[in-house]
Amino acid sequence: MRVDLFDFDLPDERIALRPAEPRDSARLLVIDPHAEPALGDHAVGELPSFLRAGDALVFNDTKVIPAQLEGVRHREGAGGQQVSATLHMRVGASRWKAFSKPGKRIKVGDRIAFGHCGESCFLGQLDCTVEEKGEGGEVTLAFDLSGPALDEAIASVGHIPLPPYIAAKRPDDERDRTDYQTIYAREEGAVAAPTAGLHFTPRLFEAIDKAGVERHFVTLHVGAGTFLPVKADDTNDHKMHLESGYVSAETAAKLNAVKARGGRIICVGTTSLRLIESATADDGGIRAWAGATGIFITPGYRFKAVDILMTNFHLPRSTLFMLVSAFAGFETMQAAYKHAISTGYRFYSYGDASLLFRKDR
Repeated sequence: MRVDLFDFDLPDERIALRPAEPRDSARLLVIDPHAEPALGDHAVGELPSFLRAGDALVFNDTKVIPAQLEGVRHREGAGGQQVSATLHMRVGASRWKAFSKPGKRIKVGDRIAFGHCGESCFLGQLDCTVEEKGEGGEVTLAFDLSGPALDEAIASVGHIPLPPYIAAKRPDDERDRTDYQTIYAREEGAVAAPTAGLHFTPRLFEAIDKAGVERHFVTLHVGAGTFLPVKADDTNDHKMHLESGYVSAETAAKLNAVKARGGRIICVGTTSLRLIESATADDGGIRAWAGATGIFITPGYRFKAVDILMTNFHLPRSTLFMLVSAFAGFETMQAAYKHAISTGYRFYSYGDASLLFRKDR
């Protein structure tokens, strides 16, 4: 499909710079292509009223790390240059793939010293070598530290990697270390939050439990590639960045049991949906799964497991807007986003939420 079909105009004031307080007070646009009307304005706290006893919510329990690094590049015969790197996928005990700026000037073999901008880390040292260079500013960094020592160093000198549409308007601060994290985050490795999960509170979890709805957890470490624009003119020419994750055998068995008894699987966030769909066989059975997924869901994709999706409002021309268009229907989502913009819904990571019912169910 043509990428420009997924474009729309979003007024700047619709971009949320802080989350709603309390989190579950955010607005919730319910989108059901089989209902009349198809759109309904609600609040996140009302979510349990749209679920049934025996349904199962699937959450992504990845935890955001402070993966935004600032430092100085050194090269033989050249002076130091300020550079930044956003880690997005770990590929070894001491190696990370990252998006670097300025990407064109960095070369294989360059040494980069992070944490020298007023921070301290192991006496001011968090050094690495540029091991590989890919497209679009992507590099593979081989750090001098490894394992837990590297994790501690990154936590010491790194910043929360706010999405570019927020970072362009304000710097990160101490509030973001809490705000940009779900209350159930436990598996460190993400460089972007599974933002639909930011709306959940202990109070909402209690209401979900009382409604007889199960809660299950999977892990997909969200990468910075989720924010990259689609530069191709046709969706067939776009290449997704990989993200690593896993579904345990126990969780897979429990979700299959939900489906077998007629319950519905509700994914909280596009990350958990992409992982569940990656782990599902063509016969609809969910399997234990571990690895990297680059699944790219566009209109025409046939969903195998997920019945309902809760997600925030996404960027124009983004792979995530393509995904929700595939899930609830292209025309339905065009109308839904037009309604959301005209009625003041807040967009993106700190914004409001939507609840989508699958078109082909």
